[in-house]
Amino acid sequence: MKFLFDLFPVLLFFIAYKTHGIIVATGALMMATIVQMGYTWYKHRKLEKMHIITLVLVSIFGTATLILKDPIYIQWKVSIINWLFALAFLGSQFIGSKNLTQRMYKTITLKKDVWSQVNMSWVIFFTTIGFINLYIMYNFDEATWVNFKLFGTIGLTFAFIIMQMILLNPYIETEKENEKE
Repeated sequence: MKFLFDLFPVLLFFIAYKTHGIIVATGALMMATIVQMGYTWYKHRKLEKMHIITLVLVSIFGTATLILKDPIYIQWKVSIINWLFALAFLGSQFIGSKNLTQRMYKTITLKKDVWSQVNMSWVIFFTTIGFINLYIMYNFDEATWVNFKLFGTIGLTFAFIIMQMILLNPYIETEKENEKE
């Protein structure tokens, strides 16, 4: 359910694009992100760092798109946000006692060097998504980019997570194993 909630702004962007074009879609994305953050704050009295970063970037690049009536800014946001996530994962290798993947996969026990490899795979993934976005943006039409933004990034993310879970499955602790300890 959280995944669908996180997708709400992107889905609204996609629908608005298909019915009204990129400028209206950008405004819809901005409003949906603000509503999403307001609801999250109301419900939990906190916001995740990822959501704050997304809100700031959507606001900056969305405003530039609306004022200048140029979709290039909202298109660039996809690459920039993925590269910022890559930097966050990379930085977590050197800051703190646990990297970001260790914090994400709490039920998995791995050796430190394996955690580093898993974390670096996220760095590579986010960096690659950023470059694929640029490639699509500059080599295909706007409609193809919008389809990639929704279906391509989500599909690639699902494939990446499934691949990681298959590789990490032997290390996942079950509830019964945890009860034995």
